[in-house]
Amino acid sequence: MLEKITDTFSGIIRTIGGKSVITEKNIEETVESIKTALLEADVNLRVVRRFVNSTIEEAKGEKVLRAVNPGQQFIKIVHDKITALLGDAKTDLHLKGPDTQSVILFSGLQGSGKTTSAVKLAAKLKKEGRKPLLAACDLVRPAAIQQLCITADKAGIPVYKEDIALPGTPKDSLRIAKEAKKFAAKNGYDTLIIDTAGRLQLDEVMMDEIADIKKALTPDETVLVADSMTGQNAVDIAKTFDERLGLTGIILTKFDSDTRGGAALSLKSVTGKPILFIGTGEKIEDFEVFHPERIAGRILGMGDVVSLVEKAQETIDIKEAERLQKKMASNEFSLEDMLEQLRQVQKMGPIESLMEMMPGFSGQINPQDIDTSGLKTQEAIICSMTKKERANHLIIGPSRRKRIARGSGTSVAEVNRLIKQFEKTRLMMKKMTKNKGMQAKMMRQFGAF
Repeated sequence: MLEKITDTFSGIIRTIGGKSVITEKNIEETVESIKTALLEADVNLRVVRRFVNSTIEEAKGEKVLRAVNPGQQFIKIVHDKITALLGDAKTDLHLKGPDTQSVILFSGLQGSGKTTSAVKLAAKLKKEGRKPLLAACDLVRPAAIQQLCITADKAGIPVYKEDIALPGTPKDSLRIAKEAKKFAAKNGYDTLIIDTAGRLQLDEVMMDEIADIKKALTPDETVLVADSMTGQNAVDIAKTFDERLGLTGIILTKFDSDTRGGAALSLKSVTGKPILFIGTGEKIEDFEVFHPERIAGRILGMGDVVSLVEKAQETIDIKEAERLQKKMASNEFSLEDMLEQLRQVQKMGPIESLMEMMPGFSGQINPQDIDTSGLKTQEAIICSMTKKERANHLIIGPSRRKRIARGSGTSVAEVNRLIKQFEKTRLMMKKMTKNKGMQAKMMRQFGAF
């Protein structure tokens, strides 16, 4: 996520952050490096100019030059300026209460991830207690309705669709949207999300179609889904959609890709519309609320501990954590428990993304050096064991290890390595439970108390 710009900014921050004294020349050189980094990230030129001018003006003041720790004070200014570029604070969806129907209209070009994002948002709202319904109004792209239905089915979200038009009535997205709204109201769905047709490029027919749906349904939110990999093109697309539809927010997809970050850093300043969510992967749960201050921290290599803890809290069951705590304390932690832990870690998302959220790790570790396949291998080995073997690893002798290796498609050496690692982990956990202060702090942090 924003790998290149993060690496550049991390280096800049390390250089100036430790200085006990900085001069105006230091500031000018650093800001020039930041300017280059932003331009290379495909940030809008006018946005870069405003950023540079305001940063220099504020950084050359007495507040920085005469501060006790001028380097850190300068970093704070840069962090605040980037946060402002991204939108200052998170923006929530403005939906009506659960007793009143809310409508969210989706728009975007073909290939931007619009359909998948509609399902992801519906799944998120369902988790928050709402009752969403998706309306399949993309009648242009082949298999668009089928894609929506398959993806929605995985998330347990119902879809209103019209497979065959009524006799004498051609397929019409506006009519389907109206019918979907009636169906939602009649059946108690409090949130209707309309997936409209996209095109490979902007055209009047597409705009007229979406504009007609908006005029007829008066949605509470009109959202554009934009591909963050397109950089400044995403900003231009957003401006065009906003002029015709009056957008209320933007969803940036493919934020986990090798994107340069220009779209995220330019959208709010150029269009005035907030980024609401970001898509960070292909799974339904790879969908995050956009927190400008947290993303700014990631860009500067400061990590994002708050998001990391939130991910842990969403994944880790409190009762399960308490149960494991007791097992650790009594030295009863088993391979079955280790398997459960492996699966919980994988539910939190890609290891690379988790490392980005940890202060001091971003930009320091090459993602290619992280062996994510190791977790799957360990899971396969444990799954090849019997229940008795998982409960008591001491019974796993040479013949059992050979059988486990064959069953998991691994080698005896890999089985031996996992058991040895398990024994070390078990010993470490036993020692940790003796340190009540450390234990309580960690369990509170991850939501166990």
